[in-house]
Amino acid sequence: MSQTEGVYGYSAVLMGSPILLKLFEHNETLASQVFRLIKQYEDLLTVNRAQSQVMSINHAAGQHPVAVSRPVFELIKCAKAASLFPDSAFNLAIGPLVKRWKIGFKGDSVPPPQEIAALLPRTDPHQVLLDEAAASVFLTQSGMEIDLGAIAKGYIADRVRDFLKKQGVEQGLINLGGNVQTLGSPQGGWSIGLKKPFSGADEMLGVIEVANKSVVTSGVYERYFELDGKRYHHILDPRTGYPLENELESVTIVSADSIDGDIWTTLIFGMGVEKGINMLKDRPDIEAIFVTKRREIILSSANLFRFTPLESDYRLLTDSIA
Repeated sequence: MSQTEGVYGYSAVLMGSPILLKLFEHNETLASQVFRLIKQYEDLLTVNRAQSQVMSINHAAGQHPVAVSRPVFELIKCAKAASLFPDSAFNLAIGPLVKRWKIGFKGDSVPPPQEIAALLPRTDPHQVLLDEAAASVFLTQSGMEIDLGAIAKGYIADRVRDFLKKQGVEQGLINLGGNVQTLGSPQGGWSIGLKKPFSGADEMLGVIEVANKSVVTSGVYERYFELDGKRYHHILDPRTGYPLENELESVTIVSADSIDGDIWTTLIFGMGVEKGINMLKDRPDIEAIFVTKRREIILSSANLFRFTPLESDYRLLTDSIA
């Protein structure tokens, strides 16, 4: 635990990431309850160990449906809906490709093209069949695997926020390593750093100030390897089986719910700047901050947050002049 200006910080390592909880009271019991809650959801949703509800679904691929708890079923249903979005870069069935590339898990080689081609048919989200009444999930083809890694942190961050509200907490913050969910608004709002790509952990492009909002960032610099002068990152394009290639280095989504941040960082990453901005014109509840390879910081709009740039090497643009 650490304390700064009346804010108490509690930390743990869960889901393979450092977790930070900030409260305006010293309450070790509440912090322990939060970390225990996160661990419970991790145990339900992970694909990084042999046993979980999600892994039970994967083990039964091509054989039979698997009944799961209602929260897991609803999350899978949400992930499937995002996967069926037209030309979606989000895909809950991308598990076989993630496992083959192993980027971030000691993977440092490019799979042969024939292997990628053979795995793509096993990543069709239409083949994830849901039975609402039975709360069951059936992967119709052997070798299919769902992976909720692109949505689990957001879901869990929202559950932590809801839990804190039930405990009467009016102001707090939970950082699940890339997913930040805030509760309330301390004086001046919550300040969250926007990381500079491919730089030291403390190097920031700017500061995002929010209140009662989630901030989710996804970047190509998070997990990657380099081979023969080319960089291969962990954000895979389910349409090709290879890492997404466009002008972006990171996308940050500001929204009320962190699960929306998870979904839209991936969707927008796949669209790129121009299509992404046009898509968000119909979603005033969701805003994006794009960081491009041309050293630009582009705001789709800025009604839900305030952004202060810190890096003079990057140009700050808004939708109207991008």
